[in-house]
Amino acid sequence: MLAEAAAAMEIDCVLVDPVADAPLAHGERVVTAFDDPLAISVLSSCDAVTVELEGVPVEVLERLAGVTAVRPPPGAVAVSQDRLAEKDHFTAVAIPTAPYKDSKQAPRRASAEVIVKSRRGGYDGRGQIRVAEAGDVGAAIRALDRPAIVEELVRFDRELSIVAARAMDGAMAFYPLVENHHSEGILRTTIAPAPNVDVSLQALAERHVTVLAESLDYVGVLALELFQVGDRLLANEMAPRVHNSGHWTIEGAATSQFTQHLLAITGQPLGPCDLLGVATMVNLIGELPEPMPSGPGVFVHLYGKAPRPGRKLGHITTLG
Repeated sequence: MLAEAAAAMEIDCVLVDPVADAPLAHGERVVTAFDDPLAISVLSSCDAVTVELEGVPVEVLERLAGVTAVRPPPGAVAVSQDRLAEKDHFTAVAIPTAPYKDSKQAPRRASAEVIVKSRRGGYDGRGQIRVAEAGDVGAAIRALDRPAIVEELVRFDRELSIVAARAMDGAMAFYPLVENHHSEGILRTTIAPAPNVDVSLQALAERHVTVLAESLDYVGVLALELFQVGDRLLANEMAPRVHNSGHWTIEGAATSQFTQHLLAITGQPLGPCDLLGVATMVNLIGELPEPMPSGPGVFVHLYGKAPRPGRKLGHITTLG
C-alpha cells in the first residue's frame, strides 16, 4: 500500500524483504535478508529508507543512517522492538501505561490478573500468556522461555488508537481517534472516528503522541495504541510505521496514512487529515468471504497472500 501511494506520487520504490512472495504492487523487489550486503548496497543508493514493520535489525538501519536518510530514525524502531524499553520510554516521557515489571523482578505469584509478554517478537496476540490472580507467574515466564515483562491486566472501557505524522520540520498532523475491536489478539474491525469522543479525549491522545514523536526525533507516520479507562488514556504499544488501524484512511481521509508517510519522509508538507465520511474497516482473516461484498461505498483491498489461519489477507472499508 505504501508502494501504491508512492506510484501515484511518482516516487520510485525498492522493496527489500526476505520473503519471496511478499506483496508488492509497484517498484523493484530485492529478495534477501535485511542484513545481506546486497540489501545494504541497494538501500544505500536510495534517497530515503523507511520501514513497514518493526522487525528490521536496528544494526542495519544504523549502518544505513551513516550513508542515507533513515526515517523514522533507528532509535525509534529500537524502542518499539523491546516491550520493556517501550514501557520505560512511555514512563520517562510521562505517558501513562499499565503497571509492569521486568520478568526478572516480578513476583512469581500474581497479586492481580496479569499478562506475561515476551519482550521481543510476537504480534497479533502471540508470545503472551494470561495469568489469573494468585496464578503462577513463574510458570508462564518459563513457558515463554525468553526475556519477558509482566503487565497488570487493564480493565478498559474500549481500545482506541491514534495515527499521527511528524514532518521533518516538526509539524504534526493527526487523524481522529478510532475504536478497535480484537478477537484472539488480532485486530478485526476499526471504526473511524471512534464514537463518543469529546474534544478533550482527542486532545489528550494528540498530546501523548506528540510527546512520543518529539522525544524520538520522529519523522513519518506513528501509531499509538491506547486503552480508554474513563477519561484516561493508557498507552499499550507504539508502532513506528503505517498501521493496520489506519488503513481506512485510503478512502476515508483527505490524505491516506501511506501518502502522509511518504510526504513526511521526503521532506514535504503534511497533507490534511479531514474525514470524508464515517469509515469502518474490517480485516479479512484466514480466508476470503464468498461472495465478496460490493456496492456503493464498499472498497475491497486484497493483499495477494495465500490463505492460512490467522493471516491478514486483505481488508474491506465501508464509507458513508
